[in-house]
Amino acid sequence: MDRSMTDTLFSEIESAMVRIAPHVIRTPLIYSSTFSRMTGAHVYLKLETLQKAGSFKIRGAMNKILLHAHGAGRTGVVTASAGNHAQGVSVAARIAEVPATVIMPFWSSLSKQEASRGYGADVRLYGKTLEESMERARELADTGMLFVHPFDDPEIIAGQGTIGLEICDALPSPDILVIPVGGGGLISGISVAVKNKVPSCRIIGVQSQACPSAYQSKYGRGEIRDKTGWTLADGIRVTRTGTHTFPFIRDMVDQIVLVDDTEISDAMLWLLERKKIIAEGAGATPLAALLSQKFSFVPGSTIVLVISGGNIDSHQLSRVIRQALARRGRLMRLSLVIEDQPGSLAEVLAIIAREGGNILKISHSEWDIELPVHEKRIWIEVETRGHSHITTIEKALCSVGIYPSGFSEGLKVSEDCRSRSD
Repeated sequence: MDRSMTDTLFSEIESAMVRIAPHVIRTPLIYSSTFSRMTGAHVYLKLETLQKAGSFKIRGAMNKILLHAHGAGRTGVVTASAGNHAQGVSVAARIAEVPATVIMPFWSSLSKQEASRGYGADVRLYGKTLEESMERARELADTGMLFVHPFDDPEIIAGQGTIGLEICDALPSPDILVIPVGGGGLISGISVAVKNKVPSCRIIGVQSQACPSAYQSKYGRGEIRDKTGWTLADGIRVTRTGTHTFPFIRDMVDQIVLVDDTEISDAMLWLLERKKIIAEGAGATPLAALLSQKFSFVPGSTIVLVISGGNIDSHQLSRVIRQALARRGRLMRLSLVIEDQPGSLAEVLAIIAREGGNILKISHSEWDIELPVHEKRIWIEVETRGHSHITTIEKALCSVGIYPSGFSEGLKVSEDCRSRSD
């Protein structure tokens, strides 16, 4: 890459820092003793979850809109986004006192749609994919509106790069930065800012396995797909990197790694339980990559994870938490057949309580036609301490002739109990 290209962008990042400073939050960089102890590194979290509109996106949008505020004030701005960029543009436009139109694909979450409307944007649903939404937004831009691209724009990249300057101001010599990658605007801006300050710092990008467009572009591994699979990290669900962002990804990003949804949801639970941070799927990918050892580092390295956003639907968050708890053995769901007579259920509950299980929910059915009329099936959800605790509860039930007939969460029935229940 031409040195003048990076020098120019770095200068634009410095200018953007001054321009947007009155309008955005200088988000905290916090040390995590938990994740440091788990990994043998010194781990810091850059919390863009605490940014206005809940993600880093307002930085680039604010820079773009302020640079063109005079013209945009007459015609308005338009963008396309599945969520975070929509909210960032909406807030930035409101601050700049210009009208904003946001095109969102039909599958966008209701919470993100309503958040954008709440910030004052005219939200319109169009397209089965983000690309179709983008085409519609460009059509509106052709009528004179200012188009604010989610990532493929030097002025957007410069705004996102201000995160890198903030990190280096707070932590002068980071060894590794780990950053989510969708279209590449965030990692491009941060890479230029940080490499200018700390040339030795490694930049690690993280993508979901369901949409590895930047990974495939950088390494030339596999055909780049125009469609992506569903992923919990919907904020980085982008089919192709940008023409402006790819050169920075190619030349300045040291490595791109992939994580799956299980690793992402586990990282979300770690952030929630240990740091009281609500992160969306994309925002949790850096921690997912670190905890699943997707990249190597020297013990004692200083690692910064950019937790890029916290806008997650509450219903989805609930499902993520339950599944992650079950995988850790912190939640089990027992399915039992008991006699329909006084004391039968009480006996089961007493055993679970005696073994230290916390009963969360009980349900039953009397419509199982495969059972005799004097029996009924019950389901019991139990909070547990881990897989060994689950085994203890299982054995206690089996010891008195109560055999679990199926488990949908957490518990794997031992061979002894399974043979007796079959």
